[in-house]
Amino acid sequence: MNNSFIAPFARPVYVMVKPVGSVCNLACDYCYYLEKGRLYPDIKNHIMSEQLLEKFVREYLACQTVPQVLFTWHGGEPLMRPISFYRKALELQKKYGGGRQIDNCIQTNGTLLTDEWCRFFKENNFLVGISIDGPQEFHDEYRRNRQGLPSYFKVRKGIDLLKKHGVEYNAMAVVNDYNVDYPLEFYHFFKEMDCRYIQFAPIVERVALHHDGTHLTTPEEQDAAIRLAPFSVDSEKWGAFLCALFDEWVKEDVGTYFVQLFDATLANWVGEEPGVCTMAQRCGHAGVMEFNGDLYACDHYVFPEYKLGNIHTHSLTEMMYSPRQIAFGDNKQATLPGECRACDYLFACNGECPKNRFLHTAAGEPGLNYLCKGYKKFFAHVAPYMDFMKREILAGRPPANVMLIDN
Repeated sequence: MNNSFIAPFARPVYVMVKPVGSVCNLACDYCYYLEKGRLYPDIKNHIMSEQLLEKFVREYLACQTVPQVLFTWHGGEPLMRPISFYRKALELQKKYGGGRQIDNCIQTNGTLLTDEWCRFFKENNFLVGISIDGPQEFHDEYRRNRQGLPSYFKVRKGIDLLKKHGVEYNAMAVVNDYNVDYPLEFYHFFKEMDCRYIQFAPIVERVALHHDGTHLTTPEEQDAAIRLAPFSVDSEKWGAFLCALFDEWVKEDVGTYFVQLFDATLANWVGEEPGVCTMAQRCGHAGVMEFNGDLYACDHYVFPEYKLGNIHTHSLTEMMYSPRQIAFGDNKQATLPGECRACDYLFACNGECPKNRFLHTAAGEPGLNYLCKGYKKFFAHVAPYMDFMKREILAGRPPANVMLIDN
């Protein structure tokens, strides 16, 4: 029996939505969305219409196989659409939801947050993801507006407003060449903010000038002209960053501060599905829809060759469960080089994100992850702690007991 055909239907369809496409009020140096507007040179207004919004909400709810449904609003900067747009979305969710539990989360740079936005999020139980790269010096290095002005203080003001109104939020911090050397300053910053849920995302991009004016490349592109973007994090430094962060976290913060990558690592250690797609065995169940209805295989793969179709001509079910998208998901395992298949930590990373698998192994095989050395260092470092927490979980005891051993 071909399990690759059956398996995707056991997982909920997940499609992030970009109501304003790649349009943003900031111009972060490492943003992989900004240049996507060049994919639509003949469209002046990159704004999702209410007609398309209704079509998406109706289809998205119709294709779900689980009672709990998550809508994720992304960008660019989704707060560049007015609150009325999201009120309409909530009305449509109620209209087509069939009584199911519907949750909403929105990813924002935080600079446009106001009391009105925060009241709206609180009243409607939105989870807000805030992009902030640590203390001011780290954050403002790459996260500036189109005039080159820093954004840190506006982001902090936005976070203060979320706290004032009791809005649930988490932080997403990009780890780059500049801030990777300061893991403890990074971590203490978020603890001092009392931010309990933190995602640390390593930035890795390769660039080359294409005929359409875009620069970002796919892993499949292999050319001498392609170079690593200067802001990309160094692999071994990424491993050292994680090790130092983990050592601080495991002392007294297990169960009170939640670092997404540590949670995902523990999930893989005990054989559960991790909460982050990069560490899962398969990918391909999480697409992204642009402002005009174009659907792409993944938000890191918004390239013409990964376009699945358009919601005006193909249903979400048809596109997300298409043989092409299933193959995209299966290829995460199918294209692993021999060196990865023989690795003791394959179960823990599953080759990580395919977008980072552009290196060749010592044997000359393609598909080695750029971050491999860093992750190996991290997994070897945390293995004794993960083994302990796994035993605690299997015995029905809290993994936080790891803090009782001599660290």
